[in-house]
Amino acid sequence: MCVRREVASTEGFQSFSTPVYRASTIVFPDAQSYRDRSLRFPDGYSYGLLGTPTTRALEGQLNRLAGGVRSVLVPSGQAAISVLMLTLLSQGDHVLIPDNVYPPVKQFAEEILRRYGVEFDVYDPVKLQSLGELIRVGRTKLVWLETPGSTTMEVCDIRSIVRVAKECGALTGCDNTWATSLFCKPLSLGVDIVAEALTKYVGGHSDVLLGALSFASMEVYVQVREQLANLGVGVSPDDCSLALRGIETMSVRLTHMQSIALEFAQRLRNRRGVARVIHPALPESPGHQFWRRDFHGSTGVFTIELQTRDTSLIDRALGCLELFAIGASWGGTRSLMAPMTLDGVRTYGTDHPGANYLRISIGLESPTDLWQDIERMLAVLQLESPE
Repeated sequence: MCVRREVASTEGFQSFSTPVYRASTIVFPDAQSYRDRSLRFPDGYSYGLLGTPTTRALEGQLNRLAGGVRSVLVPSGQAAISVLMLTLLSQGDHVLIPDNVYPPVKQFAEEILRRYGVEFDVYDPVKLQSLGELIRVGRTKLVWLETPGSTTMEVCDIRSIVRVAKECGALTGCDNTWATSLFCKPLSLGVDIVAEALTKYVGGHSDVLLGALSFASMEVYVQVREQLANLGVGVSPDDCSLALRGIETMSVRLTHMQSIALEFAQRLRNRRGVARVIHPALPESPGHQFWRRDFHGSTGVFTIELQTRDTSLIDRALGCLELFAIGASWGGTRSLMAPMTLDGVRTYGTDHPGANYLRISIGLESPTDLWQDIERMLAVLQLESPE
C-alpha cells in the first residue's frame, strides 16, 4: 500500500503550466506493446532517456518557432553541434567551419573529428571566395555557419553560403543562438539544420543548461534522434520545464534588451577608451546589410574593442563595475561583461591584431543604473587613452 500510488483525477483541473514528467521507466499497457516498443521511435515514448511529454512539449514549441519539421533537445549548445557532426560525418568526410565560430567548435573538430578521420578547414565567413576554394566536391558533407560570429559579430551572407553548399551537395547548419528564432529563421533561408543554446535567451535566467537542433528534413532528424539514442544522451524534464517557462517571457525580454543594447552601442561610439563598437544593427558593423535583409531585430549582446592594450588597466576598469557581473555565457536577467582577446584564435587573423575586446550582455536592470556603471568603467579606461 505504501508503494502503489493513488492516481488523482484530472477532471475539472486545468493549469497554464506544463507538467514535469520525471521518468526513467515508461510503463506499457501489455506485453505485446512492450515487445513492439521500437515501433514508437522516433516520436513516441519507450524509455525516459528518449523523451517524456515535458521534453516533447519543449521540442514542439521550439520547432514551431524555428519553422522546421522537428526539433530535438540536448544538454547544451555545444552538445547540439557535436552530436550533429558526429551524426553526419564519417571517416574520409570533410566539414567547413567559419573562422569566427564559437571556439569550442574548432577544438571539437581538431581533437575529436580528426581522431575519427574527418577533415576540416576553416573558411572566412565574409569572403565567399574562401568558401568556394575550400569545398571538396563529394567529400564536404557539412558547411557550418554562425551568425553573427563569436566576439567580432560579423553577419555572413547566409543565402549565398547555402547556395554554394547546395551546388556541391553539402548540408548547411547554423548556430542561431544570438538572434533566436524570434529574430532570424535560418531554415526559411535554406539552411538544413539550426542549432541553439537554450542556455541563453530561451532559459533566460542563467540557471539552465540546454541545447536544441531544429530540422528542415525528417531524414536528418531521424538520423540525429538515432545517434542520441546510441550515445545515451538525454535531458532533464526539470530543465525543460525551466526553458518552457523562459520562452513565455522571451519576446518581452528580447524587446527590452535589444532596445537598451542598441542605445548603449550608439552612445559608446566616439567615446575615449573605445576604439570601435561592433553591433550588427550599426551601419558600420561588418555584414550590416545582411542583418538588415535576413534578421528581424537584434538582441542584447554586442562587443566593444578597446583602445588600450594594457590588460591590467582593463582589469582595474572592470573592477569598478557594480552592476555588471564578469562571466561567461549571456542572455539572462543580469548584465554581464567578458574581456576577450583573439590572438591565436583566428586562422585569418583580424584587422586589429593584439586588440582587447569586451563582450557586453544587457540584462533587465535599470538602464540608467547600467549606464552609470559603464561610465565608471570608462573613467578608468580613459586615463591612458588618447584625446
